Amino acid sequence: VQLQASGGGLVQAGGSLRLSCSASGRTFSRLYMGWFRQAPGKEREFVAGIMWDSVPTIYADSVKGRFTISRDNAKNTVYLQMNSLKPEDTAVYYCAAGQKLTVTWSKIYDYDYWGQGTQVTVSS
Repeated sequence: VQLQASGGGLVQAGGSLRLSCSASGRTFSRLYMGWFRQAPGKEREFVAGIMWDSVPTIYADSVKGRFTISRDNAKNTVYLQMNSLKPEDTAVYYCAAGQKLTVTWSKIYDYDYWGQGTQVTVSS
């Protein structure tokens, strides 16, 4: 599976961005998907996840109510709508895909495939 993330950029605090991640190579509709982020000097952290049929969706507490993950299986794409952005949301955002029988969502080892990352910078 190849994953390509896009949509990052520079935005002011309070603004919005929508990230996209397109997938190719395997049956996208059978993969669960996740978004992670990594700020400079910090570990990669879980942001949001979505099962192959869009239920359930899982969010980190830090983004709950502000971010929304969704997917379009017909387009082999997963999205992360980010609203009310804060400077602490600044990071490189990565999409990931997995196909394990059980998933805890927030662990890096849950995921088998990773995209290259897209930079999100939120200015204060």
